[in-house]
Amino acid sequence: MTLNIVIRMVLALILGTGMGACSQETATNHVALTNSVRVRLVGEDGKLTEAETVKKVIKTDAEWKKQLTREQYQIARGKGTEPAFCGVFSDHKKPGIYSCVCCGLPLFESGSKFDSGTGWPSFFKPIAAENIATQDDLSAGMKRTEVLCARCDAHLGHVFDDGPKPTGLRYCLNSASLTFTPSKTPDGK
Repeated sequence: MTLNIVIRMVLALILGTGMGACSQETATNHVALTNSVRVRLVGEDGKLTEAETVKKVIKTDAEWKKQLTREQYQIARGKGTEPAFCGVFSDHKKPGIYSCVCCGLPLFESGSKFDSGTGWPSFFKPIAAENIATQDDLSAGMKRTEVLCARCDAHLGHVFDDGPKPTGLRYCLNSASLTFTPSKTPDGK
């Protein structure tokens, strides 16, 4: 796909004018672009794979409500926030991987988790940059950066620039948006 076609598609989306004179092939590529994402998974050996293109997980509200608990749905799909110091992973210290509660995409490793004192699970970096998405959040009367699962758009929490070295970031997440898989070996690898 040429850069010119991509620019036309983006402009069509922004302006709401449709695909106009784009070819059927371009329209098909556009659908493929919006329904897929490049992410890194955890292989059978416990290590991250190279980035690969996978289908986005898209479900109806009814399907999400059937899959998730009420709290998980309110937070992950409704962009809610659990109370501080109440989430199951707030003080969790076991080695392993934290994944999206909605689609299972690996998001953070226990080695990047730290005690921020905020009452929410906090990490200084994601397991792979490809696996998370961010967007501006202007709710609550302030500007924040929302953190989302790249594969299913689940709301995870927010990222702030007051974290520890080496990144200086604090990914402040909701336990209800996460699942945990313990490491297979005692040393956390």
